Amino acid sequence: MALEGPAERRDEGQQGGMANGNGVAPPPSRMAGRPLGAAAYSDRRLRLNPNTEHKPQDYTDVRGEYAPAVYSALERHLPPSLLEADRDVKLHFMRDILARYWPHGERNKVHRHKEYRQKIVHLYKPLHQELYSMHPSAFFLPTFLEAPNFCDMLLEEVENFEKWVHAMKFKIMRPNTMNKYGAVLDDFGLEAMLNQFMEEFIAPISKVFYPEVGGGTLDSHHAFVVEYGKDRDVELGFHVDDSEVTLNVCLGKQFSGGELYFRGIRCENHVNSETQHEEMYDYSHVPGRAVLHRGRHRHGARPTSSGLRMNLLLWCRSSVFREMKKYQMGFSSWCGECQREKRERQIQCVKATKLAFLRGAGGAMI
Repeated sequence: MALEGPAERRDEGQQGGMANGNGVAPPPSRMAGRPLGAAAYSDRRLRLNPNTEHKPQDYTDVRGEYAPAVYSALERHLPPSLLEADRDVKLHFMRDILARYWPHGERNKVHRHKEYRQKIVHLYKPLHQELYSMHPSAFFLPTFLEAPNFCDMLLEEVENFEKWVHAMKFKIMRPNTMNKYGAVLDDFGLEAMLNQFMEEFIAPISKVFYPEVGGGTLDSHHAFVVEYGKDRDVELGFHVDDSEVTLNVCLGKQFSGGELYFRGIRCENHVNSETQHEEMYDYSHVPGRAVLHRGRHRHGARPTSSGLRMNLLLWCRSSVFREMKKYQMGFSSWCGECQREKRERQIQCVKATKLAFLRGAGGAMI
């Protein structure tokens, strides 16, 4: 079983120095890169459930690798004693937690990736400028099933981008470790539109259907297009996505085959466990239609036997959910195998209790 992940990961800089150029220690409010009072909260842990009544502070002026919405969402999970602290203290605490996801050695990759994106945005001329600035509702309302116009435009934009790449002899980063063909949409300017789409469309749906896997706290995404067919990727092996929730949209074109097969939702401990019969489900792609599923829902794609199939993938992630998983012990409520094992333990417990009762009752009669 593979974990399908992005080809690049990000990192965030660390807070800096102990003294200034004259050898004089900085004011106590910034000692060791920390705001005054931050040390008092260094051993605190995040709350499992967010404080929905708490109003987060404004982080729109904060620059860095994380969107302001990440800090706003994470603030509701801060320990009660930290909620009323200065914003700098809370920000330092949250950055310290978020930085644990990105190893120190990833910084150079982040810097290179920034330069790579900036070069594309500076040189590439979009074919459909409205894709980059138009509100997502213009494409997907009144119903998502009327989205073929969007699909056609996105296909043309991706093809235009690939022609530009070929003409410029520009080496692009592929979407993930399992696909050799396709493009990352965020890399050539569509990040803002797709992030808005996630926040206003996917997040509200995920909050209702997938709250147990962070569906209510989605705060980042990875968007890309993949290509299957002759002289392209043919199939996709059995795997789980590097996401909490995945949107998979079939853009077209004419093709046969390529069905998705789903085989149950699994936590890390059970990702290679057997599939139960009731967990088997196959899905056939139709251009302009989409499937939304948990990232940990094991799946794969059968060979595309003819034509060309192109799909838009939007991996939606929750930094809060990923942090909470670190403190989880044992049973995962959303894992099919965990649920099966729990039911089996309950059955065995009931049998043992019943047997003990019968033995006790038999002894009393004697």
